[in-house]
Amino acid sequence: MIKLFQNQQELVKQLTEKELLLHLFLTQVLCLIISMILAYFLFDDLSSFLSIWELDWQEILLFGGLTALLIILVDFWMMKIFPFEWLDDGGINERIFQKRTIPEIFVLTFLISFSEELLFRGVLQTHFGIVISSIIFAILHFRYLSKWLLLIMVTAISFIVGFVYEWTGNLWTTIFSHFLIDFVLALYIRFQYIFSTKKGGGSDQ
Repeated sequence: MIKLFQNQQELVKQLTEKELLLHLFLTQVLCLIISMILAYFLFDDLSSFLSIWELDWQEILLFGGLTALLIILVDFWMMKIFPFEWLDDGGINERIFQKRTIPEIFVLTFLISFSEELLFRGVLQTHFGIVISSIIFAILHFRYLSKWLLLIMVTAISFIVGFVYEWTGNLWTTIFSHFLIDFVLALYIRFQYIFSTKKGGGSDQ
């Protein structure tokens, strides 16, 4: 497992910025395609599929926002108390977000949150339950499998967001929560990079 993680780190280093972004987009498009195929066979009809989408802004902002805030605060707290090596994902998130503009970060994090929540919450959890969907979610984030703390974190986050979906029955709530978490943490990576380049006397590309 450690060797797999090291191999992935080397692969990430070899990819260009365009190749890394292309890989990200293709992964999310594949996620959307799988979601739609599964939804076609698992939902009884279109109305049952549409029933999980409700634009209740009060519910979305309240439950989605509070869930995201809790997870973000815990995430930053863990960054303070644990060694960097324990939370290092191999540099993938840094490569993806550190040189992106804020509008690009917005688009990327919305795409990721929408496609993943549709598959793991909207389709898998709706039909197979929170445990199955959360386990699959953790396994597919395979770059965390060699990092026990990251694995615990991503599994816990999946269960927390899954409970919010169970409580509200509204996919937009978990999409917003997932988006807000990714967007804030991506902005953190971006501004850390800007600060480090200015401090080091480099120029931000």
